[in-house]
Amino acid sequence: MDYIEKIKELKDKKDAVILVHNYQRGEVQDIGDYIGDSLELSRQAHKTDAVMIVFCGVRFMAETAKILSPEKKVLIPRNEAGCPMANMVTPEDVSAMRKKHPRAKVVSYVNTNADVKALSDVCCTSANAVKVVENIDSDKIIFVPDKNLGSYVKRFVDKSIILWDGYCYVHNNISKEEVLSAKKKFPEALLLVHPECRTEVIDIADEVLSTSGMLEFAKKSHAKSFLIGTEEGILYGLKKENPKKFFYNVGIPRICSDMKLTHLEDVYLALKEEKYKITIPTDIMNASRKALEKMLKYV
Repeated sequence: MDYIEKIKELKDKKDAVILVHNYQRGEVQDIGDYIGDSLELSRQAHKTDAVMIVFCGVRFMAETAKILSPEKKVLIPRNEAGCPMANMVTPEDVSAMRKKHPRAKVVSYVNTNADVKALSDVCCTSANAVKVVENIDSDKIIFVPDKNLGSYVKRFVDKSIILWDGYCYVHNNISKEEVLSAKKKFPEALLLVHPECRTEVIDIADEVLSTSGMLEFAKKSHAKSFLIGTEEGILYGLKKENPKKFFYNVGIPRICSDMKLTHLEDVYLALKEEKYKITIPTDIMNASRKALEKMLKYV
């Protein structure tokens, strides 16, 4: 079956838009109407006129699209595609932190589940985390769930930031030793790393960027070769947009197994059978929307 043609037919028939994260399989990126990082896709979900959104990513991303566009039907092609980091913090954890630090504001990374967003003052992405923390009206911040991103933000703001002990297993497993080894192998390459990486990796990077930031930087840079410290799916877009430049993983390719669950057949079936539909309780939807809408001011 020619899934690409079938997807195009169904998309037009059902007035659907396909949003695809930069870590998705190359074949899935190729059929996306919009490819980007969490911030870009959140903004696109917020402004699309389509009546249906097919979100090729993980659950918290599809939830975000639904929260920002409650009147639309939002589908995730693989129902089990989740985020281990998002599951590292619960609403009970946030409530306990608030009781312990009653004067602090809660900034939750967009990589959280909807019920955690609902208890947050504002959300952020890797691209705008510094701006969000800088501008929120509090000198004391509870930052959940990513301790690495929170530590990175600490470098730029004169505020007390209380970190939750969560992390992305993909980025946290990138070691300083393998990065140094890669730099030795490719001495001319610029090192671009994601702010979810460990502090010791960030310390030796040439640039610390979100995935969309990496794409933009690589396109504008005069450099010809780059070492990439993030999930390996981004290399597909980097090579596609910059065919005369060279991109290398900093070590063994780091793979998010949840991001790689989605295949073309899943996108086709999602459109055909209108599955799997994202549903969120109204109270959680309304509360989390406030935190997300505040996030979208800082772009």
